[in-house]
Amino acid sequence: MSAYSGKYTDELIATAAYIATPGKGILAADESTGTIGKRLASIHVENVEANRRALRELLFTTPSALQYLSGVILFEETLYQTTAGGKPFVDVLNAGGVIPGIKVDKGTVTLAGTNGETTTQGLDDLAKRCKKYYQAGARFAKWRAVLKIGPTEPSQLSINENANGLARYAIICQENGLVPIVEPEILVDGSHDIGKCADATERVLSAVYKALNDHHVLLEGSLLKPNMVTPGSDSVKVPPRVVADHTVRVMQRTVPAAVPGIMFLSGGQSEVEATLNLNAMNELKEKKPWTLSFSFGRALQQSTLKAWGGKTANVGAAQKAFLTRAKANSEATLGIFKGGAGDAASVQSLHVKDYKY
Repeated sequence: MSAYSGKYTDELIATAAYIATPGKGILAADESTGTIGKRLASIHVENVEANRRALRELLFTTPSALQYLSGVILFEETLYQTTAGGKPFVDVLNAGGVIPGIKVDKGTVTLAGTNGETTTQGLDDLAKRCKKYYQAGARFAKWRAVLKIGPTEPSQLSINENANGLARYAIICQENGLVPIVEPEILVDGSHDIGKCADATERVLSAVYKALNDHHVLLEGSLLKPNMVTPGSDSVKVPPRVVADHTVRVMQRTVPAAVPGIMFLSGGQSEVEATLNLNAMNELKEKKPWTLSFSFGRALQQSTLKAWGGKTANVGAAQKAFLTRAKANSEATLGIFKGGAGDAASVQSLHVKDYKY
């Protein structure tokens, strides 16, 4: 049996290709209620529905920002929310040429038989939920698997388990009209060097694409959201060019040319660091059959959040900060970012140990 070829085939291919348009990327605004609560707490704002909605409205209605985005990943609550004026967020995004997406995993649990490694929940009722999200206007989905680097990690058990989970999620999404973003995140936690991260990333992505093929996933109608290849958080940093060389080489060895786009996660890098590393990859004159772009959450929102502080009077300043980051990352997807976009908040490390959404 070959790859998925059901009624959504053409739509999946067109959606994935559009999201991977050079010059555009994804805003990950899919923080769970608990996670967005931590973000709001950092600026002393209460975690209530009205404030969560206000933050997302601020982002989605920033003048001129949507031209730099091709997709926004939403949390389930946000998929059904409206602006203060009553316009559904889905309509706001569509009107701006941005495809709404949805986070569909239900978080991680410890994988028995391992040293604290995890597997991701949410497959049981996934088909039913995908059908419902498609009806609500979502056209792509995201599922995060989490792996870690340690003395014997990632273990083969963890690699296989997470690869199979991602593949099952991906084919269920495609059967229900949603482009799956496949996210095997290898956490940056640790004191390992960049070589160890490259080795782990290569092993993980090789297993993921074997599983995607085994499950008959249509690669042309899917996207990848991997970590960049960097040294561990407790290790010495390396220049963007070194990150770019290692990351692109790993992608060349593991990601089939049929995949239209690789949308990197920021993984706790500062806003400017994530942009510079992405830009360095796109400056390389290597063979790159896919678009190299971004699917950033914290690295698109940190300085915006700080500028906003939960105050209506600050919305303009916060939107200006968001526009700056969106434009900078758009330029990085084309390899033309010249730096200089940002303030104190944009160079602050966003690393959180054992990060959970």
